[in-house]
Amino acid sequence: MINFQKKSAVELSIEIRNKEINVQELIRAAIKNIKEQNQTLNAVISLREEKALIEAEELKDTGQPFYGVPLLLKGLGQQLAGESDTGGNKLLKNSVAEHSNNFVKSLQSAGFIIIGQTNFPEFGFKNITDSKLYGSARNPWNTSYSPGGSSGGAGAAVAAGIVPIAAGSDGGGSIRIPASWSGVVGLKPTRGRVPVGPDDWRSWQGASTSFALTNNINDTAMLLNQIQVVQSAAVFQTPKIDLSQLDNRDKSIKIGYTTKSPVGTPVSDDAVIAVQQAVEFLEHQGFEVEEIDIPINGIEVMESYYLMNAGETSAMFAGMSSSMGRSIRRDEMERLTWALYQTGNLVKAAEYIDALNLWDQTAYKMDLLHEKYPLVLTPTTAFTAPKVNDPLVSPEDYEKMYHINEMSSKQQREFIYEQWLPALTRSPFTQTANLTGEPAISLPTYVSEDGLPLGIQFTAAKGREDLLLQMGKLFEVNQQFKLLSD
Repeated sequence: MINFQKKSAVELSIEIRNKEINVQELIRAAIKNIKEQNQTLNAVISLREEKALIEAEELKDTGQPFYGVPLLLKGLGQQLAGESDTGGNKLLKNSVAEHSNNFVKSLQSAGFIIIGQTNFPEFGFKNITDSKLYGSARNPWNTSYSPGGSSGGAGAAVAAGIVPIAAGSDGGGSIRIPASWSGVVGLKPTRGRVPVGPDDWRSWQGASTSFALTNNINDTAMLLNQIQVVQSAAVFQTPKIDLSQLDNRDKSIKIGYTTKSPVGTPVSDDAVIAVQQAVEFLEHQGFEVEEIDIPINGIEVMESYYLMNAGETSAMFAGMSSSMGRSIRRDEMERLTWALYQTGNLVKAAEYIDALNLWDQTAYKMDLLHEKYPLVLTPTTAFTAPKVNDPLVSPEDYEKMYHINEMSSKQQREFIYEQWLPALTRSPFTQTANLTGEPAISLPTYVSEDGLPLGIQFTAAKGREDLLLQMGKLFEVNQQFKLLSD
């Protein structure tokens, strides 16, 4: 078995180009990794072995930075023509993508050979991966624990060395949360940075974006540099950025940090220690680091986020119902999805617009903060990973989900917030960057006494992934990363 933790995707591509390793041999090795480890991890939900080997044989060297490297797509929202496209929903379990989306095409243009799809929760609504359709994914650090979500299969696959890099998407932390709990690198780019379309141009109103999880900064930076784009048709756009100077760091910039949950929930000693260790390291490196308060109303922001989730879910099922010519039943989806669907049915247009206006005001406040503190440091998650069978919803709330349409609109929204609170308590730091459009990165710098990883998160102003990657490189070259292979 080849352990892809030991070599970067960029290094593997160079070895292929230098004929030190054969493309098909590499693809077979990755597929063998999946077959040997997936019974335990349940990280991968589909394989395309024959197609991948044919594509490897036909691949032409045009200087692609990831020439011949095996890649796993996230099973959600990353459509590849002819492959499964279910949303994790049993009603759609036989659905197949008619065409590839622009993000997937950009990965193929970068030289990747797509070998399969990774596990995720239904429609990506959770910070764990407990799919009713595919089963729960497990954490390679300790298989009793979750690797996170919603890109949980991707996090587990990269942490375990199954593949060197796996695509993910992040609508509220869905790359960074599994990066934290699986001990890998997870970047959420600036809104508008990577390709979107041709079907979905404003996923979750721009809150959700696709990218990847890796074991190192070079792969992260090279991928971002390769696929960054300015699309004339895109709703959100950001100018391209120069990522050639990752070793150059401006130590005159101030770094603000906090370990306070933005929604007032508890934060574990592990998360506090992870940030304190990072602060000490940064100060030793010559940076000025200052404890700060984040100038936003975190609870209000999260309420607007849930309102968006509900409204988008209602719109999604309205479209499905129209195409099927019938109503969608509650037994055709998981209970949380049903609860969001029913709540979204009562969301008014004015309320939805108010929520988006709040996002814009929050983005403005964060931009002002970044004028003084170009980088803001927090824990990525407030706790280490939950166990696979930890009940993040109480039995009472689980039952109420099926009766949520008996509540008033106000009661529904209060219920959505309360039932999500145990999960939010574990990961309250990631969602703001999704709503503001800022880039954020989780770095694998800490392991608890229980042997579970927990990441630290840096956030920057829109368009400043260079600062995030420079900081990641600083931690990496100074042996601050804690990977499963160490």
